[in-house]
Amino acid sequence: MTDETDRWREIGNRLRMAREYLELKQEQAAEAVGLSRSALSLVENGRRKVDAVELGRFARLYGQSIEFLSGEAEPGTVPESVKALARAATELSSDDRAELLRFAEFLQSRPKGSQNG
Repeated sequence: MTDETDRWREIGNRLRMAREYLELKQEQAAEAVGLSRSALSLVENGRRKVDAVELGRFARLYGQSIEFLSGEAEPGTVPESVKALARAATELSSDDRAELLRFAEFLQSRPKGSQNG
């Protein structure tokens, strides 16, 4: 096995873990990034390479950096409360997730003095 083969397997593994963390099925993720389910399976098993455009789509879908998905960086530490919120949000409708995002953006936009804690 070559170093390049190992690297593509690692990228595929990171993509699979990110998808599973969000509790997305292969069909859902594949459709969102414009691949067939079988192509996504090959990617996750390290048997198909992804191009930069596809990797960017995966990064947006999974909320991870390209650097993390490609193995160039480790993820930052995410508080457990944020992880729980992300898991709960996966069960919401897309409209409700959009509303949750708008609310989070509203909270971020408030002047620092008006935030509790």
